[in-house]
Amino acid sequence: MHDLIIIGGGPAGLSAAIYASRARLDTILLEQNFVNGGQIVDTYEVDNYPGLPGISGMELAQKMQDHAEKLGVETVNATVEGLDLTGPVKKVLTDEGTFEARTVIIASGATHRKLGAEGEERLAGRGVSYCATCDGAFYRGKDVLVMGGGNVAIEDAIFLARGCSKVYVVHRRDELRAEKVLQEALFELPNVEMVWNSTLTSVNGDPKVESATVTRKTDGETRTIPVSGVFIAVGITPRSEFARNQIAMDEGGYIIADETGATSVPGVFAAGDVRDKQLRQVVTAVADGANAVTSAQRYLTENR
Repeated sequence: MHDLIIIGGGPAGLSAAIYASRARLDTILLEQNFVNGGQIVDTYEVDNYPGLPGISGMELAQKMQDHAEKLGVETVNATVEGLDLTGPVKKVLTDEGTFEARTVIIASGATHRKLGAEGEERLAGRGVSYCATCDGAFYRGKDVLVMGGGNVAIEDAIFLARGCSKVYVVHRRDELRAEKVLQEALFELPNVEMVWNSTLTSVNGDPKVESATVTRKTDGETRTIPVSGVFIAVGITPRSEFARNQIAMDEGGYIIADETGATSVPGVFAAGDVRDKQLRQVVTAVADGANAVTSAQRYLTENR
C-alpha cells in the first residue's frame, strides 16, 4: 500500500509527484498515455509560463517529466476505471489491476468537447480536428475554419494563419471571449475572416472535408464555406467519469474542491483542469499539484 496515488500525468500530476517525492511520500503516478504532460503536449507554444516564454508545450512537458524522473517518481501506464474511496484505504481500479493508498490526488485533466455538428464524428481525423498544433501542418497553403471564441480557439486561429491560405473564425456571439492581447493579434492578420453570430451546423465531404456549413443565429441564413480542415475549439470536458458517485461534482462533471485541493471525501484531493475553479492554465495546474500534496501530507500526519 502506498502513501499517495496520483491519477494523471499532466502539469498538475507531475507537480504533485515532484512535491510528493521531495516530501518522501511513497507515491505512484498513474497515467493512461505513454507520454506524460496532458494537454500541453499538443500546445504549439506556451508564452505565459513564468520564466520560460515561448517554450513549446512538448518541451515544457518533457522538462517536468525529467524533473519527476530525476527524483525517482514511479509512473505506471494504466487507465483508471473506477474508485473505491470508502474507508481509510483508498482503492484505484485500473486495467492493470487495483492500487491502494491512504491518500489520492485526482489530476486526470480534461478532454476536448465535441460540438455535435452533422458530419463531425464521421469526418473526425479526415479534416475535422480538435488540435491545431497537432494537425495544422497538414493544411499548409489551404483554407481552414476554426469554431470557437475563447483563448484556445483564437490561439489555434493565429497558429493556423501562419501557414494556411485563409482562416475563417466562426463564433456564436458578436464579440470574442479570448484575452484582449490574443484578439489584437488575431485582428491584425490579413488572412483571417471573422464569421460572427454563427455556429457550425455541418461538416461536408466524402471521404474527407470539403466544406463547412454555418448558420447565422440572427436570421437563420446558411453559408457553405469551402475548406479543407475544420478545427473545433469549444471547450473541454473533465476526465472524471471514473469518480462519478464517489465524490462531489458540479453539473459539468468538475470535482468540487477548494484551493487546498480538499474534496468531499477525506484523504482525496483534486488538482488541475478536473477541479472546479476559475482559471485553467499550466501555472494554476502546477500550483494545484503542490497544494494537494501539502494537504495530503497534513491528512497523513493527522490520521496515522
